[in-house]
Amino acid sequence: MNRFIMAVAAGILAAGSAQIAQAEITEAELAGDQASTGDVLTNGMGRHLQRYSPLDTLNKDNVSNLVPAWAFSLGGEKQRGQETQPIVHDGIMYITGSYSRLYAIDVMTGEEIWQYDARLPEGILPCCDVINRGAAIHGDKIIFGTLDARLVALNAKTGDVVWRDKIADYKAGYSYTAAPLIVNDLVVTGNSGGEFGIVGEVQARNVETGELVWTRPVIEGHMGTLNGQESTMTGTLNATWPGDMWKTGGGATWLGGSYDERTDTLIFGAGNPAPWNSWLRNAGDKNDGTGDNLYAASRIGIDPATGDIKWHFQTTPREGWDYDGVNEVVAFDGPGGEQLLATADRNGFFYVLNAADGGFEAAYPFVKDITWAEGIDENGRPIFNEANRPGNPADAADGKKGEVVFSSPSFLGGKNWMPMAFSQKTGLFYVPSNEWGMDIWNEPITYKKGAAYLGSGFTIKPNYEDHIGSLKAIDPMTGEWKWEAKNDAPLWGGVMTTAGGLVFYGTPEGKFLALDDETGEELWSFQTGSGIVGQPVTWDMDGEQYVSVVSGWGGAVPLWGGEVAKKVNYLNQGGMVWTFKLPKQLASAN
Repeated sequence: MNRFIMAVAAGILAAGSAQIAQAEITEAELAGDQASTGDVLTNGMGRHLQRYSPLDTLNKDNVSNLVPAWAFSLGGEKQRGQETQPIVHDGIMYITGSYSRLYAIDVMTGEEIWQYDARLPEGILPCCDVINRGAAIHGDKIIFGTLDARLVALNAKTGDVVWRDKIADYKAGYSYTAAPLIVNDLVVTGNSGGEFGIVGEVQARNVETGELVWTRPVIEGHMGTLNGQESTMTGTLNATWPGDMWKTGGGATWLGGSYDERTDTLIFGAGNPAPWNSWLRNAGDKNDGTGDNLYAASRIGIDPATGDIKWHFQTTPREGWDYDGVNEVVAFDGPGGEQLLATADRNGFFYVLNAADGGFEAAYPFVKDITWAEGIDENGRPIFNEANRPGNPADAADGKKGEVVFSSPSFLGGKNWMPMAFSQKTGLFYVPSNEWGMDIWNEPITYKKGAAYLGSGFTIKPNYEDHIGSLKAIDPMTGEWKWEAKNDAPLWGGVMTTAGGLVFYGTPEGKFLALDDETGEELWSFQTGSGIVGQPVTWDMDGEQYVSVVSGWGGAVPLWGGEVAKKVNYLNQGGMVWTFKLPKQLASAN
C-alpha cells in the first residue's frame, strides 16, 4: 500500500467518525463553493459556472511573485489533450486525464496517492480527442465519466469503485467527456456523440447508489422517464422535424450543464442536429419555426426534481454549420440586481437571457466576422443570410456535392467548449474566442448505427494573419469589448478571474498568463512546456494562495482544424499539472 494512503487511513481512524463526517461533501458545501476559498468542489468554481474567486491575496501588485510549488506528470504514452479542471478537497487534488483516467494527488507535495484507469473497450467512437473535462465530488465519492459512455463513482480516499453505470451504448456512437453536475444529491450528466446520429439526453442518478432517477431526451418526440416510468414527451412529435429524422436527431448534451439556484433550474445545452446537412431536415421553407429542429442548438432549462423542461432558447434554428448550442450558460446578476444568464455561442453571438424563463434579453457579436446571419431580431431569432447556407446536393448536376460557401465563424465556433469567466468585481465576461472561417459544403448521407452522420465537408481557414485566438473582455449589458488580447494560435482552454483583479488563461503555445482585468495588460506568465487546453483554479491554504492548471496540447483543433491544424502542428503534446503559489513573505512585495 502507498505510504501516504496508510498515513491518511491512520489519521482518519485516529480522528474518529466525527472527522470522517467533516471530510464528506454535502449539498450545502457544493452550493457554497465559490465563497469557500479553501477548496474547489465544483466544475466552474461554483455551479453557476462564473469561474470567479473572491480571493485577493494574489493581486495585480504581487502576481509577479507567483512561483511554481510542484508539478505532476500524467505520464505514460497517453499524452493527448488534457482539458480537465482540478477538484481540491481535504488535502487532495483530483485530476482526470485523457483516456478516462483519474488521479488523486497530495496537494502539499504533488505526490500521487492513487490512480484509476478505466478499462476502455475496443471500438470507442470519440469525436474530438480522448479528453476528459473533470470530475464531481460528493460525500465520500469522486465521480467521473468515461469514453465508453459510463459513469464511475470511486471512494475519494482509496480510489476503489463504489458503483458504476452505463449512460448509453458506445457502439452506437455515444461517449462521455464532461464533468458531472451534482445537485440535491443527484448526479446529473449529458452525453456525447452528435456526429453519429445519437439522441442528446440529460440523466439524473442517485449519487449514493447510481440508480437512475429521471431521463430527459432533448430532441422532440422522445419520451422522458421518472422513477422508471414514462413521464412527459419532449416537445411535440413532428412539430419541427420531418418524418422519422427526430429518431436520430443529434442534439448531444456533451458539455454538461450549470445550476441556477435562484430559480432552481438545471441548464443544459443541446448540440448540433443530425445530420449536418440541413436540407435533409427541412420541414418547411417558411421561416415560421416548422423547420427549426427543436431542441437541437438550444439552451434548455430543466426541473432538477423531475427532469421536465421548464423553458428553451434556440440560438441557431435549422442549424446547418455545426454551430451546436452546448456552450455553457453562466448565471449572474446585472448591475441593477437583474437575474440574468449569459452564453457565448459557437455561432459568434453573445446572448443574455432572463433567468426566470430563458427569455431573450439581448445579443451581441463577439467575433469580428459573422457571415451566416445579418444579426439577431427582437425575439432573439437570427436574421439568416440564406446565401451563406451550404448548398443543397440535390441541386447539383451529379447530386453529390452542394454549392461550397465560405462561412464565418468556422464550425469549431467563435467560442467552443472552453469556458469563459465572469468577474463580480468588474461586471465583465472574459471570453476565449477564435477568429476563423471555413469552406463548407453538403453531401448526401443516410443513417447507419455507429457511423459518422454528417453529410458535410469542410476546411477551416484563419481569418487574419496576425492572430486566431482572442481573449475579449465583454460588458454583458452593452456588448462593448473593453479590451482584446490576441494570440497567434487558437485559444482552447478555460479562463478564471479573481477579486485580486486578475484574469488567468493559457495558450496552445504553452504560456500560462495573468492579465489585468481592467486593461488586459500582461502581468505574469509561465511556460509550461505543452499547450494549455485545461481550466485554471485557485484556492488558499495555510495563508497562501495557490493556482493550478493542467497543460497538455490536444483536443479538436489538431484533429479537425484543416489549415489551422497545419499552422499548429509543431506544438508538443504533454500531460502535466502545474501548481503555483504566492509565498507569504512575497505577498506584500511588489
